[in-house]
Amino acid sequence: MLWLAGMRITADRLNDNSLDASTSSGLVAGTDWTVNSFSGRKVNGITTVHIYLMYTGTTVAVAYNANLSDRTIATLPSGWRPPETINALAGDGTTMGEVTIGTTGIVSLRAMGGDLANGRNFRITAEWISENS
Repeated sequence: MLWLAGMRITADRLNDNSLDASTSSGLVAGTDWTVNSFSGRKVNGITTVHIYLMYTGTTVAVAYNANLSDRTIATLPSGWRPPETINALAGDGTTMGEVTIGTTGIVSLRAMGGDLANGRNFRITAEWISENS
């Protein structure tokens, strides 16, 4: 809900969790990645994005407890980026990893709990306080 100067604070306005904005387009896949789907929602100053990607590159072997070199897997559209770098989990149902999302919208895969193999589908859900600016 949009608040304007001079509006009275009421219980109805404070409890209004209506959708302020939404999107399902604009996510750009990184090299060796394909966008399966993307959605974003803004409600009461909170932004939530759901990213679903498929890895299409050659298998990257990740040794147990080894680091995966950071790689760009996607870029969020303008207006759907966090005000500071955040961390989120990524997973395909059997393997978990960590991503960061920077203020420029770049989503970087930082760590994986197993090999990054061709054809694997990864889901990422991230949420941050955005004040819907």
